[in-house]
Amino acid sequence: MFSKILIANRGEIALRVIRTCREMGIKTVAVYSTADRESLHVRFADEAVCIGPPQSSESYLSVPRIMAAVEITNADAIHPGYGFLAENADFAEVCAEYGIKFIGPKPNQIRKMGDKITAKETMIASGVPVIPGSEGLIQDTDEGKLVSASIGYPVIIKATAGGGGKGMRVIWSDKDFDSAWDAARKEAKASFGNDGMYIEKYIEDPRHIEFQIIGDQFGKVIHLSERDCSIQRRHQKLVEESPSPFMTDALREAMGNAAIKAAEAISYEGVGTIEFLVDKYRNFYFMEMNTRIQVEHPVTEEVIDHDLIKEQIRVAAGYPLTMENQYPRAHAMECRINAEDVYNNFRPSPGRISSFHSSKGHGVRVDTHVYAGYGIPPYYDSMIAKLICRAHTREECILKMERALDEFIIEGIKTTVPFHQKLMKNEDFRSGNFHTGFLNDFKMTE
Repeated sequence: MFSKILIANRGEIALRVIRTCREMGIKTVAVYSTADRESLHVRFADEAVCIGPPQSSESYLSVPRIMAAVEITNADAIHPGYGFLAENADFAEVCAEYGIKFIGPKPNQIRKMGDKITAKETMIASGVPVIPGSEGLIQDTDEGKLVSASIGYPVIIKATAGGGGKGMRVIWSDKDFDSAWDAARKEAKASFGNDGMYIEKYIEDPRHIEFQIIGDQFGKVIHLSERDCSIQRRHQKLVEESPSPFMTDALREAMGNAAIKAAEAISYEGVGTIEFLVDKYRNFYFMEMNTRIQVEHPVTEEVIDHDLIKEQIRVAAGYPLTMENQYPRAHAMECRINAEDVYNNFRPSPGRISSFHSSKGHGVRVDTHVYAGYGIPPYYDSMIAKLICRAHTREECILKMERALDEFIIEGIKTTVPFHQKLMKNEDFRSGNFHTGFLNDFKMTE
């Protein structure tokens, strides 16, 4: 087992990893930018190293500065968390060159799943269902229109290096193609430095359902069942839950088997998530793989009663998996609490928190790095907390979440708490009648 792990991340996920490491008897090193000096992950780590100014490019994305912190603290492993360098194959390669264990998959596994075209080709070869679309990158609009006509409108064009909704456009007819193509390519180039595009059939009103998987170093892969992530705004998840209200036993078995097959296709090691789109007829299609721990992993932890960070560290250290496939034993739901003004188009709301009271009680969990007096910097993602509730049934879980949201007090900034309070009262949401476009007509008024 590792003796000291450096967490190459910040905020909530860094603190989450520190807590599990402490319970495992592993020393921890926090890295931080000057903007994060007051964060709880800095306070609770055994050691902390400042790695640069607020800009991510000069701190959390700076491989030389992170590796320097590893060297001066004698850490023997790096946990990348999510975001930043978590899915950067070059970073994983540098770690290997320096004899530092990257707690995640191997560089070639990250590369195979990081490029959407390569991932799709791998899935097709493995017999995992994929969305109909182009066989490779589209070179120009003429080729794009031919492919679109062959699979039928509507289609969606996507950046091959994309994620988070960047470089994506839905196209409903030939006449919209040129403008959507230009806009998506420019956005992809600006966001990822890569304007390669491909085309897929656009699945109308789908569910976004993902399967948590773990693979060890001995070829064993298991799934830990599903999470429904269909409540999204501009392709950014706001609420996740397990089990999915859309799921059937037969569909869970089929999707779970496909998720395992997808991971086995690249001999995957570590925790990861296979993401699917599921249409209204319960046909499912591979969308992408996240080769890291996810923001919403606590949802799975609550329904299967296992610490996923602990399992991730054990697998990275070479321990074999002792679990088999896991299935939900309760219902859990996570609301992402972001520093955003929901009445002003979800505009970011950084600033100093004047008052903070997190929800408590049976079946209520709050993962956060903030507190009263903490200043939220404007440089990073706006998520400041995750409120997770667990109950026997979905109905009970929603009632518990309503109570917990009412108790969640954050003053001094705007947050997404009012949005979640309204959502929990929505009859379509309560009945499980929603899809990825559900929030398009969901209006927030004071």
